[in-house]
Amino acid sequence: MKAIYKIVFTGMMILLGYNAKSQDIHFSQYLETPTTLNPALFGLNYDTRVMANYRNQWSYVTSASKAFQTYGISYDGGTGKKLRGKRIGWGLNIIRDVAGDSKMSSLLPNLGFSYIARINRHTKASAGFQFGLNYRTVSTSNLRWGAQYRNYEYDASVPNGEQPARSSVLSTDFGGGVHYSYSQSEKYISSKDGSKFDFGMAAYHFTVPKSSFFIASEKLMTRYVFYTSGEFFIPKMRIALDPSIIFGMQGKNREFITGLMFKYVITDESKFTSIKKPSAISFGASYRYKDAIIPAFLWQYDKYAIGFAYDVNVSQLTPASRLKGGLEIMLRYNASSGYGKSLGRTDTKASY
Repeated sequence: MKAIYKIVFTGMMILLGYNAKSQDIHFSQYLETPTTLNPALFGLNYDTRVMANYRNQWSYVTSASKAFQTYGISYDGGTGKKLRGKRIGWGLNIIRDVAGDSKMSSLLPNLGFSYIARINRHTKASAGFQFGLNYRTVSTSNLRWGAQYRNYEYDASVPNGEQPARSSVLSTDFGGGVHYSYSQSEKYISSKDGSKFDFGMAAYHFTVPKSSFFIASEKLMTRYVFYTSGEFFIPKMRIALDPSIIFGMQGKNREFITGLMFKYVITDESKFTSIKKPSAISFGASYRYKDAIIPAFLWQYDKYAIGFAYDVNVSQLTPASRLKGGLEIMLRYNASSGYGKSLGRTDTKASY
């Protein structure tokens, strides 16, 4: 039975990949891939931030060599000086994805810019855009087609007659979005009096880039993203609640994710010196509607962070996946701590 599900699963992925009307590449730790969530987040809170992400999915349904693997690296920062209450941010993100028997892959390099305005001490608003390339490739040498079966036996010498018209597709791509950020803390966001709230929206594939290996007119449909997140500390405690919601639309596809993380501040940042380094751990879970339950863990120490998440599959593929989905790992470096004074106060250079 499991073999049957594998065959069905592989066929579904091939069809979705060739028609390319399905979802874009995405990570379950969506708050830890901000520059793929909204270009308006480039340089919003940090002068320098570098992030790396890795995702391995469906290795149980297929095999380790055929699993869906996604790699991402990003950099973003901004002007080091205030420009009359304004700030320019910029960033670069590169994502590569490889999937299945066909080794269908995507390479997506993007360069983005943002314009950030401080409304008051606690509030900022930003708008951003990004542009880049959408390069997709596929190899059919390891695929088997119905025409190659004679009397229920596979014959590799028989031409399949179903080869795609091309093995690669290259097109330009554009996206943009807006973001609103509110943060308030008498000392630091990692203090017991801190609070933070964000929401925004973005759209990708303005130019509706080509994506099909078969039909020249097939396009990658515009994707819309709406999201909100917050951080609210429990009074007189070092514990914060971090809720989040994200909703995406791309053609007929819909994606809805809601999550909640519990954050415990182990050590708060020193108010007057840099000797005392801040540190915190977060754990919780999110739920992708009709697809996966995603437990997650995040550890932060000073300028560094590492996060883990795992998709527990609860979709119709459960008979084959047996609840096993995908592992995800995130590494982050900030020039500022990212959850001390740089995020809780908006009247300092680093926190702009």
